[in-house]
Amino acid sequence: MARIASTRLSRLLTGWSSEGPGPLPRRLADALRELAERGDVPGGSVLPSQRELALVLGVSRSTVTAAYGLLESEGWLESVRGSGSRLRGSGALDRYVAEGRLASFDARSGDSGTADLSSGALPGLGAVGEAVGALTRGDLGGLLGADGYHPYGIPALREGIASYYRAAGVATEAEQILVTSGSQQAVWLVAQALVGPGDTVVVEDPTYRGALEALRARGARLVPVGGGGPDGGADGTGPAELRRLCARARPRLVYLQPTVHNPTGRTLGGAARREWVRVLAEQELFTVEDTACAELALGDEEAAPVPLVAGLPMDSVTVGTLSKLFWGGLRVGWVRSSPRVVARLAKIKTSVDLACSVVDQLVAVRLLDRLPEARARRRAKLRGQRHAAEALLRGAAPHWEWTRPAGGPALWVRIPGADTEALAQLARRHGVSVVPGAAFSPVDGFRDRLRLPYAHGTEALAAALPVLLECADRAAG
Repeated sequence: MARIASTRLSRLLTGWSSEGPGPLPRRLADALRELAERGDVPGGSVLPSQRELALVLGVSRSTVTAAYGLLESEGWLESVRGSGSRLRGSGALDRYVAEGRLASFDARSGDSGTADLSSGALPGLGAVGEAVGALTRGDLGGLLGADGYHPYGIPALREGIASYYRAAGVATEAEQILVTSGSQQAVWLVAQALVGPGDTVVVEDPTYRGALEALRARGARLVPVGGGGPDGGADGTGPAELRRLCARARPRLVYLQPTVHNPTGRTLGGAARREWVRVLAEQELFTVEDTACAELALGDEEAAPVPLVAGLPMDSVTVGTLSKLFWGGLRVGWVRSSPRVVARLAKIKTSVDLACSVVDQLVAVRLLDRLPEARARRRAKLRGQRHAAEALLRGAAPHWEWTRPAGGPALWVRIPGADTEALAQLARRHGVSVVPGAAFSPVDGFRDRLRLPYAHGTEALAAALPVLLECADRAAG
């Protein structure tokens, strides 16, 4: 029987403690039952112990004991001698379910009164509206004379993305580009095409939680490297760990974010990048480099970031997107790889959505010409927001720790002595939504970290800080 970790269960239990009538045990029991009814927790899963779940939810053990008792009396929970409490299913197919990553988006249909610090997604740039408004019938041209399905992407956009890489000094042809519905679909396609149950996949620790979800859904065995330093792996330990791992077992692939890492915001320096390239080439490892946030670098770079995998002789993948820089509502991402890999991914993509929207792609063609302007605008705004957020935390929470991010929309904050899983649950009951560090870890590490976005200004962060400070004290080890 599979056990569900308390940290993972806590991230699926969103909103239960602050919504609905009745006492807390009843609301917790109802929330667990709903997870079983929807199949979000597969039937037969063994729940965490009462003590363990109480700690991570920030409630008393008696609350969990009472909730488990209610579920057992209603036939949703079965106590198994020596094994714990097993949640009964509803007959839904067992499947891996995302850990509440989009819960904050789902809840936005009304004004919940919640201070939402769960997402670092940026508001759209005016250039997007201008590009949409500038579209004419002439832009569609001969495209209207065909059926509108372009499984690899429209030729103009594939060539535009290839030119983007050539401008960075990386030889690329249009045949090496597959247009996707954002970078999330790109990562998902790679997982579907290249990873099978039990395959070893090396990831950084921490890393992008959307990638963790896609890889876990394929049944991958996730092996973390790096992450020992305060900035999440920028200390260069990752390549050495990878070399030692390869001496014991060969990974199926390696997933990396060397430029503007999510969630830490760090960017690897030249020496660290060269060492990664050296080890990856030496071991001939298939590498997936996610550059989704790379255009949010806050340094003085003026050109497109050079992919780390450009220095590798074998097939590898680079994932990119326009959604992070311009607007999340523009669902245009891509994969850059060999034509062979691109063709394989395209076959899977057509079974899901046939092709991306032609109109979105035409907008993206126009926006590619405005990349320098967009970079400069985002950089100026984010630099100011980063400075304001750091000043706010230094004044209100001087004992909290972080390394200044090289880019991105958030701070990766360490809260000494606090269990941020419990902190996040407590904060949600007081109207503040945050993401604990363990959500970004393949091994539920970083239980003392929070990702705190600053990309929407510091007003929400300032309003939430008193709650977070109080909850941190209550969640202290």
